[in-house]
Amino acid sequence: MRHTSLLLAATLGAALVAGTAQARDYSEIRLGVDLPYEPFMYRQADGELTGFEIELGEAVCAYLEATCTWVEQDWDGIIPGLLARNYDAIMSSMSINEERAQQVLFSDPYYTTPSVWVTALDREIDIDDRASLEGLVVGVQRATLQDNYVTELYGDVVEVRRYTGGSEVVTDMRAGRLD
Repeated sequence: MRHTSLLLAATLGAALVAGTAQARDYSEIRLGVDLPYEPFMYRQADGELTGFEIELGEAVCAYLEATCTWVEQDWDGIIPGLLARNYDAIMSSMSINEERAQQVLFSDPYYTTPSVWVTALDREIDIDDRASLEGLVVGVQRATLQDNYVTELYGDVVEVRRYTGGSEVVTDMRAGRLD
């Protein structure tokens, strides 16, 4: 299961730990996001951001009487971007794990999403039969829990291809470049 948490005030918390906290006006909260992940966050035809996490972030900002500013960041740089203070929090379906918890502060989880294996409709792949996986190509988004999972448990039998974003995985899956 994947527990997703808002990293609200993580930058402030990191600054306090480092002893470098300075007064800051939080009437604007900058939220780091990795697009697109429908239905959680994506751009509408008119360019406006929308989706579950965008709406949730806007609700948090409204509650805090602040304005949300959305900062786009590729996933593999999302924690470094927070630590560099490019934004105040991450609102981008980040799963809580021990490694990340050593770097940033998490809120309580706001939803849990299971990970899934996806293949073409005309394929049958049994992930429990390691021998049948030999030579298959599996796509994952780089620096995710799924990347770690596939690499650790199946990296010796499948070719793992890492992508910057989830949409690239979908594109290669649809094009038949992934099993």
